[in-house]
Amino acid sequence: MRRYAFEGIHILDFTWYGVGPTTTKYLADNGADVIRIESGARLDGLRLAPPWKDAKPGVNSSQFFASYNTSKKGITLDMTKPKAREIFIRMLPWADVVTESFTPKALRNWGLDYESLRAHKPELIMLSTCMQGQTGPHALYPGFGNLMAALSGFYYIAGYSETELCPPYGAYTDFIAPRFSACALMAAIDYKRRTGKGQYIDMAQYEASLHFLAPAVADYFATGRVLGPAGNHSERYAPHGAYRCIDEDGHERWIAIAVANDEEWAAMLKVVGSAGDARFATMLERVSHSAELDELVGELVRNRNADKLTAELQAAGVSAYPVQNCMDLHRDENLDAFGFWNWLDHKQMGPSPYEGLQHRMSRTPGELRSPAPVLGQHNEEILGGMLGMSAGEIEQLKQEKVVF
Repeated sequence: MRRYAFEGIHILDFTWYGVGPTTTKYLADNGADVIRIESGARLDGLRLAPPWKDAKPGVNSSQFFASYNTSKKGITLDMTKPKAREIFIRMLPWADVVTESFTPKALRNWGLDYESLRAHKPELIMLSTCMQGQTGPHALYPGFGNLMAALSGFYYIAGYSETELCPPYGAYTDFIAPRFSACALMAAIDYKRRTGKGQYIDMAQYEASLHFLAPAVADYFATGRVLGPAGNHSERYAPHGAYRCIDEDGHERWIAIAVANDEEWAAMLKVVGSAGDARFATMLERVSHSAELDELVGELVRNRNADKLTAELQAAGVSAYPVQNCMDLHRDENLDAFGFWNWLDHKQMGPSPYEGLQHRMSRTPGELRSPAPVLGQHNEEILGGMLGMSAGEIEQLKQEKVVF
């Protein structure tokens, strides 16, 4: 019996930043052996991104990088050097999967594209995940998830008006594409298990991300309507938004409320002790006058405690919850009961908090098996153990800067 779902699967991982590492993390946390190949000459940008341990920047101090690279081993190879590419080819027989997230020209220039690699290993699975796929007029455009979020349409619909666009936090599409990449990769692994055949996966982050705008795209084809920014306004719920409240110490806090029908509206008014307003008696009237409705709700809840009001509204059947910040999340009793936060002893940062798994599998429960590697942490283990290189050979590679 295997302990983990992907135990025995071997992955050589060229990916960097967000999408690729998140994709391979799904498999690594569920038992796959993943070797992360990095360059000491051109660092993964997330290694330089905050938050850092003790707020001190360093290539091995980023919790941002650490969160996406649990359960993996890491080596450093400067792939611009022929010897590094030779080392990679020597590692290839071990791998079931190769993953990469460069623009299409990178691996082609190194002679490590899929057709070249399958000449060495015909049953290889390879996943390429870049901004706009491997083909097409924009295939070679580089970029990051914040640019892709703009291209995909998310930046246009986020905000309060066309003159007050408020993009979603961070590289938004970086948190969408990995879900599709991981599913495609798992399907290819299952196909290989059944047939013995590998395949190539071209995962365009652009196309993957558009699926999260499917209702807007479908609406345009059906009606010609273009979805635009509307703040927290909803066409199906009213009130629907985040409203100022207070916390136990009287400090400002927010509560999110979504009322689905007239019965819930009546229940909400009963909780806040208001007779309401005849202008908002029906859902149609509330949706049609959402701005005035928000003003009313804001007045009704302004001096209420967010946690207590949440409990009362939930008990009355109204969807509501406090708007939580990062500190709230770390103190959230439900996440604590779920065992969501994991503390791992990182080689440089020491004990650090990591987000746990999003799922619980009864027969093959995954886990964060190890903290993220520091840069080049497993060079000797992989080069010496897997490839049988001597200490002298490894030292020579370091002197030549093939290995960092």
